[in-house]
Amino acid sequence: MNCSISGEMPEEPVVSKTSGLLFEKRLIERHISDYGKCPITGEPLSMEDVVPVKTGKIVKPRPVQAASIPGMLGMFQIEWDGLMLSNFALEQQLHTARQELSHALYQHDAACRVIARLKKERDEARSLLAEAERQMPMSAPAAATVNASALTNGKRGPADEDIGPGGKRIRPGISASIIAELTDCNAALSQQRKKRQIPATLAPIDAVERYTQLFSYPLHKTSKPGILAVDILYSKDILATGGADTSAVLFDRPSGEILSTLSGHSKKVTSVKFVADGNMVVTGSADKTVRLWQGSENENYDCTHVLKDHTAEVQAVTIHATNNYFVTASLDNTWCFYDISSGLCLAQVEDTSGSGGYTSASFHPDGLILGTGTSEALVKIWDVKSQANVARFDGHVGPVTAVSFSENGYFLATAAHDGVKLWDLRKLRNFRTFTPYDENTPTQSVEFDHSGSYLAIAGSDIRVYQVANVKSEWNCIKTFPDLSGTGKATCVKFGPDAKYIAVGSMDRNLRIFGLPGEDGPSES
Repeated sequence: MNCSISGEMPEEPVVSKTSGLLFEKRLIERHISDYGKCPITGEPLSMEDVVPVKTGKIVKPRPVQAASIPGMLGMFQIEWDGLMLSNFALEQQLHTARQELSHALYQHDAACRVIARLKKERDEARSLLAEAERQMPMSAPAAATVNASALTNGKRGPADEDIGPGGKRIRPGISASIIAELTDCNAALSQQRKKRQIPATLAPIDAVERYTQLFSYPLHKTSKPGILAVDILYSKDILATGGADTSAVLFDRPSGEILSTLSGHSKKVTSVKFVADGNMVVTGSADKTVRLWQGSENENYDCTHVLKDHTAEVQAVTIHATNNYFVTASLDNTWCFYDISSGLCLAQVEDTSGSGGYTSASFHPDGLILGTGTSEALVKIWDVKSQANVARFDGHVGPVTAVSFSENGYFLATAAHDGVKLWDLRKLRNFRTFTPYDENTPTQSVEFDHSGSYLAIAGSDIRVYQVANVKSEWNCIKTFPDLSGTGKATCVKFGPDAKYIAVGSMDRNLRIFGLPGEDGPSES
């Protein structure tokens, strides 16, 4: 007697009271729980209508095919044929899926090209419209509105500048006298560079090879750990750090004491720079503002200007060699040229090519060239006098996190997700690439020392390279582990004469690497 569902001899036979049909108990139980009726007659059926049948132990007969070796071989052949057919069907499905994916990628690429072309046409139309509006005479009420200014507590806000047609602020521009000042500074520095020699006090290679962690200073809050920027005032050996806790800290390394904490930003401080002798500090933040801090007689720093010219996170601040001007770069796809003394934005340069916002920026040592990195892996070189984009370098993967010019004037180092690239500014080409980390570990920072003899890279660890020429190999002379435990060193800076290296990570501590026994405070 066989089960009415499976057609096989049941192990636990049961009989329906209503229909008299025989079933396997586990099969009829599952069918009743799902449908509540007899699978054969379709009449309502419950487990109370099913009666178990007592039988002796059932030994299933061996299939006829398994009774002999030829029969078993036949069974195996049938199984093999079925497996091959299934595999063939899977390969056909895979081929079809690949074709569909290729078609989808082609459509996506075509859509991206169309979007890029439409953006370009839109930007050109906006430029033509703005030019046409500038040529139209302004009405008297509009002129009165443009000439109005707003001051709040002596700090400049968005309404402090004239508003032109289209809602854009009118910038005074970089005047001829400022351009002459920048040009004179460039000529003087270029002349000095020709006579430049490596200082005798520079730390030698064998000393750098013996560097180890000397000190670790907890400068920022534990609630929001992370040091995102560091700068050093070489003349006084004072360090400035910008933290994720919305504050910047000025720290005296020889004494190991915090000199001042600059509080005022509402979001993380992404960049911090000293000006001239350190009596002024400039900070940029993710709160879209830039703040100028002036030192006072009681060694505190007061905020003298709050600059609100950007509409997205300020990612970088860089000081011009004259110490009279500085540039900020933002994710809003603009960079601003400021006068330090007045805090006035002289020019705001927008890139209409649609290459993403700026993630890093740095002045060339001579001051007439500005290097910027974008969120879409491009490096752009700008002529400061004309605010024109004179060169662009591609090849990186991911946002360009850091830009550093060598003191020799013709090497540029850029860091991104895929590592560090070195560019020759004389021939505008990439001549060397470092990939120190795996594809999931971005390079966060790159920095030449002040003499142009060493190059430091920060990511999941810190590496120091000996600077060579274009054709020679740049050797890695020292690797420091990231002792923060976060696996993410965010910024690196060489001390005076490369006597030490300052490193910020995603914990609250500033770490100093140097030779044991050097003068300095006890480790905290």
